[in-house]
Amino acid sequence: MNKILFILQREYLTRVKKKSFIIMSFVGPLLMAAMFVIPVLVATMEDDEQLKIAVLNEGDTYKDKLKNTEAINFEYVKNKSLEQLKADFFKKEFDAILSIPSDLESSPDKLTIYSENQIKLSTLSYISNSLEDEIEAKRMSIKGINKEMLDSIKTDLSINTITWNEEGEENESSTELSMAIGFISAMIIYMFIFMYGAQVMRGVMEEKTGRIVEIIISSVKPFELMMGKILGIALVALTQFALWIVLTFAIVMGANFAIASGDKQPTITELSQGTSTANVEQMLEKSDSGMAGIMKKIYNLPYGMILFSFIFYFIGGYLLYASLFAAIGGAVDNETDTQQFMLPITVPLILSIIMVQAIIQNPNGSIAFWFSMIPFTSPIIMIIRVGFGVAWWEMALSMFLLIITFIGTTWVAAKIYRTGILLYGKKVTYKELWKWLKY
Repeated sequence: MNKILFILQREYLTRVKKKSFIIMSFVGPLLMAAMFVIPVLVATMEDDEQLKIAVLNEGDTYKDKLKNTEAINFEYVKNKSLEQLKADFFKKEFDAILSIPSDLESSPDKLTIYSENQIKLSTLSYISNSLEDEIEAKRMSIKGINKEMLDSIKTDLSINTITWNEEGEENESSTELSMAIGFISAMIIYMFIFMYGAQVMRGVMEEKTGRIVEIIISSVKPFELMMGKILGIALVALTQFALWIVLTFAIVMGANFAIASGDKQPTITELSQGTSTANVEQMLEKSDSGMAGIMKKIYNLPYGMILFSFIFYFIGGYLLYASLFAAIGGAVDNETDTQQFMLPITVPLILSIIMVQAIIQNPNGSIAFWFSMIPFTSPIIMIIRVGFGVAWWEMALSMFLLIITFIGTTWVAAKIYRTGILLYGKKVTYKELWKWLKY
């Protein structure tokens, strides 16, 4: 046991002192934080220059129906034809030309915009939505339909999801939150298994090809060397993961504070321009109640079960696959030879990611159940199901099977590792591996 701890310590300290570990410990959180911060910054950035669009409306049917915004300025042109506007386009008087035919209602496919560069999707959506609203208003007027009455009839529904147990305790849940937490957790486990499992394999191969292993196993058993290496790299993975979580949270919170302090919050007067005081109060009350509902759903999530499950399957999945990666590293001499053995090992992980969408759609179905029981797919699939609620016996059975399988794969990996660690220059096949298992 002392020898395993000594190897564990050596593997851990050697890797955390590497420049690559230190750099990725800071670059990783920056990249992860950028995924949250950059979309917010892009959404809040204001374009200083307005997009000038010349509007050519045949028959003035839709005159002044397109309202100017902070980003778009519409200028209706009367005394020029489309050909004249095209000829003068590159004088840079306008950024685009919008041609609205007189028969737009019967031929909506004739609406055309000309520009030197591609127009933003938001601009195209604003134009089409504005004209669609005008066409609909005209058609309703012809049919004698009151638009205000029709709008008052429309109703937006949202379904409240409540879960309860045998004791009758009820909790307000959220399918979207459970889906997001499960997907993110599954992707983290998938990424770290591949990243650090491959490190185990490469570490074994480096020691083998450098003939360092011959000196090491004169003092320790091959099994002790394998376990020390696997557990040491596991601690490296947990250390880096903890750093990523803490630093990402700090960066995101700092960026949110900077954005919030730089934004001007709207006053009640600004909110109520064009809107009655009662409507403003109703909007604010609806916003507060909506946020309170979201916070309640977040609070009701089974955090204890999610955290426990994540740690267990994070470690269990890594140990299961790391032992197999170590066996591959001990069996081959170079990266090229690893490909034939990597495929059977990585297929279950890849299949798990492919099945994520189907599992989210039906987390309690038979496919989700069996995939969460199979040890080679359970680290990914079960962590997705946990947020939706899983029976305690299913969780216990899945964990038990994962532990038993880890013990079995460790025994198999140790047999291969012990025999292959000292073999050099020999092309290893599956038939050869089977012989090693019977030694």
